[in-house]
Amino acid sequence: MPRGKSSFICRECGHASPGWLGRCPECGSWNTIVEEITKPSAGPSRAGAVAVAAPAPIRLVDVDAGAHSRIDTTLGELNRVLGGGLVAGGVVLLGGEPGVGKSTLLLQALLGMERAGVPTLLVSGEESAPQVKLRSRRLGGEASELRLLTETQTEVVVACLENLRPAVCVVDSVQTLWSAEISSAPGSVAQIREATGQLLRVAKSKGLALLLVGHVTKDGELAGPRVLEHMVDAVLSFEGERAQPFRILRAVKNRFGSTNEVGVFQMAESGLEEVPDPSSVFMEEGELRSGSAVVPVLEGSRCLLAEVQALVAPSSLAMPQRVARGVDRNRLAMIVAVLSRRARIPLPKCDIFVNVAGGLVIEDPAADLAVALAIASAWQDGPTGKGVAGFGEISLTGKVRYVMQGEKRIQELTRRGFQKVLLPARNGEEYRASGGILSGLTLVAVTDIGEAVKNRSG
Repeated sequence: MPRGKSSFICRECGHASPGWLGRCPECGSWNTIVEEITKPSAGPSRAGAVAVAAPAPIRLVDVDAGAHSRIDTTLGELNRVLGGGLVAGGVVLLGGEPGVGKSTLLLQALLGMERAGVPTLLVSGEESAPQVKLRSRRLGGEASELRLLTETQTEVVVACLENLRPAVCVVDSVQTLWSAEISSAPGSVAQIREATGQLLRVAKSKGLALLLVGHVTKDGELAGPRVLEHMVDAVLSFEGERAQPFRILRAVKNRFGSTNEVGVFQMAESGLEEVPDPSSVFMEEGELRSGSAVVPVLEGSRCLLAEVQALVAPSSLAMPQRVARGVDRNRLAMIVAVLSRRARIPLPKCDIFVNVAGGLVIEDPAADLAVALAIASAWQDGPTGKGVAGFGEISLTGKVRYVMQGEKRIQELTRRGFQKVLLPARNGEEYRASGGILSGLTLVAVTDIGEAVKNRSG
């Protein structure tokens, strides 16, 4: 029997090398090169290969680009992130840390779609049938007609999909599948790539909406080569902390919708509950104390109000701490430097801790001003002011720069009953020129960080 072909592949990026290396030359990761042995092909040799007829290409103008048919997942927050629902023939990869609720989310969606008359299938490679039954009982779907397959061999799963022809299928998880064509263990780079390739082909050919559950590494990245993310149509990330009941669903990649939308869920005894008003989740009730500031941030098409908290204390260390949770640490260091230089606040010898309430992660640059106001409030030990919010990007020169969609942010603050907002001068002029209604909200235009710190009280 001929020996299989041996190659050395990086588990992180999929780079192939002829021999083992301690460090991957492509992504720079250490000790991620593993040997993969594939079985030789049983097909005809190159000399006796069968001639294949070349297909005739079609003109782009003749292609019917009709609207993709969408499948309602019965979960509004999941539909929002997907761009309106699942697409027939689309492949979605869902990643997240162990225990965050990936299996619960997808099982809850499958039970809802089954009740709506959509034929579904759950392929479970990690949990047995009784375990899935117990989970469905907690979700209120004990009597559901959902079909379940506990199988890990890829060829068997593909044969079942071709036979049953479900509209939606969930595979939990893709790391448990193995193919008879690959001799390596399940979860290896070659096995993940082969399993995903076979499932992708059947999904595209049969018009099946396929959802794959993927594991993540200790750094929070999806396990397996990056080629896996390129193969699928959408990559979703399910985030949350075990100490917090709230979960956030983000789209990292989406060929059929926006990647800026987020879905917010709350873990309860009966499963995941959708949070229709996330602003109430990420803000504490009552008057804000010193070291807090409110910012309206944009997450896709929705505007959320988030509370930024800061603590400033004298440091006994040679290098003071800069701890950020929910905001970028490098961005925090820049804001602290600007406050020290432009606003004359002596922060170099202080430990600074910044946190976003509720576990929200903010990537919107408009939160710069709120972070600066929270730090200034903590240093002066005085509250920012009741009913006061702020948004704006801070430059290295200390200027408060214009941000996009300021009108939507102002409207959300007006709806929430805020009394005062600090914002870039251009955003204020733009809103007044549009004839927007303030309803008790006062716009305070600021040009630099020093002026914003002076006007932060209510």
